[in-house]
Amino acid sequence: MANLYEYVRHSRAAELAAGKPVKTADIRRTQHKNPIVRFNAKFGLRITLVVGTMWMAYLFTILAFFALPSAIHQGTYYIIVWLSSSFLQLVLLPIIIVGQNIQAAAADKRAEDTYRDAEAVLKEAEEIQKHLIAQDEAISDIVTRLEQMMNHLQLKK
Repeated sequence: MANLYEYVRHSRAAELAAGKPVKTADIRRTQHKNPIVRFNAKFGLRITLVVGTMWMAYLFTILAFFALPSAIHQGTYYIIVWLSSSFLQLVLLPIIIVGQNIQAAAADKRAEDTYRDAEAVLKEAEEIQKHLIAQDEAISDIVTRLEQMMNHLQLKK
């Protein structure tokens, strides 16, 4: 009996087996072919890594407070200007970067987990294919035996 089904493996399965999950750092390393653009990206990332720490938030808080006495001396309008331009911008910038770094790490972790889940599903699907092939062979064997029995019974008539 011929095979009931011909399994054709999806092309993405080979790509998945050959690769690994893409992380943020991988994209940063391979994104630019131009050396100047690559340098700028690397330099910008370095500045972001330095500025994007809670220590820089503390340092910027102290720095912003140096301008507070002058703003108080000049009046309410300058206190609001100091608060919005000096304090909030200086302090919130590194805090926001810290939060984005945490979110990027979580996204990388989720991507890696999803990749591993996809690998597991692929392996399970391959096992299901093996099981189905084994069942096809068993069914084919049963059908062959039944046909032989039918032929044998017809010959006896």
